[in-house]
Amino acid sequence: MPNSKNKALGILALAGVEPYQEKPNEEYMNVEQLEHFKKILDAWRVQLREEVDRTVTHMQDEAANFPDPVDRAAQEEEFSLELRTRDRERKLIKKIEKTLQLIEEDEFGFCKSCGIEIGIRRLEARPTADLCIECKTLQEIKERQMAG
Repeated sequence: MPNSKNKALGILALAGVEPYQEKPNEEYMNVEQLEHFKKILDAWRVQLREEVDRTVTHMQDEAANFPDPVDRAAQEEEFSLELRTRDRERKLIKKIEKTLQLIEEDEFGFCKSCGIEIGIRRLEARPTADLCIECKTLQEIKERQMAG
């Protein structure tokens, strides 16, 4: 099972960048850091859009009218799974675009709940994060309490 470090490296590799190396006394979310994250988010968005386009082409190519109900049901199930995946990806694209807007507004990298720095490593692992670890943990605890 891949760990989160490998996943982060996957996102970074997708963008063709290395993990950001902070310099001593460097200001948090300076122009260089913002460009680093903008490059990651742009590459991720492009990859997701290509996947959506590929699904449309695949579904058009694979659409067939099977006489056997089992074959038809299997194809419908496959299409349903693909459409659900693409729906999640479309939501992720919207979140990426919202995050890119935060970069433009110079609001990126800070917790929307408490205002502290989220941190370079956390943002490299999850570039669309808008909560610090503590606030995200509290949010998840509250969600579990409400659900259970």
